[in-house]
Amino acid sequence: MPTSPLQSPVLSATDVLREATMSLKRAHIDTAALDARLLLQHVLGISHERLLAGDLPALTPRQEADYQELITKRGGWQPVAQLTGRREFYGREFKVTEHTLDPRADSEAVIEAVFEWVRKSGVKPQTILDLGTGTGCLLLTLLGKFDNAKGVGVDISEEALNVARDNAISFEMQERASFKRSHWGDAVEGKFDIIVANPPYIPTGSIAGLTPEVSHEPMVALDGGEDGLVHYRTIMPQLNRLLAEGGIAAFEIGMGYENEMEKIIVNSGLRLRAVKQDLSGISRCLVVSH
Repeated sequence: MPTSPLQSPVLSATDVLREATMSLKRAHIDTAALDARLLLQHVLGISHERLLAGDLPALTPRQEADYQELITKRGGWQPVAQLTGRREFYGREFKVTEHTLDPRADSEAVIEAVFEWVRKSGVKPQTILDLGTGTGCLLLTLLGKFDNAKGVGVDISEEALNVARDNAISFEMQERASFKRSHWGDAVEGKFDIIVANPPYIPTGSIAGLTPEVSHEPMVALDGGEDGLVHYRTIMPQLNRLLAEGGIAAFEIGMGYENEMEKIIVNSGLRLRAVKQDLSGISRCLVVSH
């Protein structure tokens, strides 16, 4: 017997997308249209190009229910990357969970700063250390560029390390990337040609004033102490032991931190070599050496 249309309703993806966008707008999500499209793409399992072309297959009832659940969670300000479990960073898609900081475009300034140093110095890095690796996005992006290098990613969170390991496997870099639990460089041995880090730098008192979706990210990856600089004061002196001769360390910083950071760098016996701006023209990365 043929299946009745009432038993297998065909739902218009265009109509569902329109309603989802309006729902997110009512929740005051600034990126409502984009988020609704990204979540629909995730549920349907189609490419971004196909989505933009408007070539949308009909949703099954199960897909429509899954989509509505995601839209409800996004309306509660849960980040899109946590809902899809993926986030693009420097051309690669990284696994993301509630245990990791969502990779952001600001952090690409760290990658660019390292690439610029390599081009100018002619040095071919062999060893890379990522302090507070999270998803592993900084370490694995660099390993993808420097084929002969090996790297270590450390994090205080074992859950985050598991995510980074999964990302290394997905990029077939597990033989060149190792991960271990450490409070910054405390448990790290050896010297490294490149050290990168995106420490928590939001002052404790400012966290409550950030967008509601920040509450869904791990606080340990956000809280930078009273003035936002507590972790840098721990890390900078460790560079004297961890940084190889002729190597550099590249650190993401918060807006307006440049002057105070230079003091911390100099007091640690290090040199500020360069300042890299992000796409908004904000000083976002400092390059440090012996």
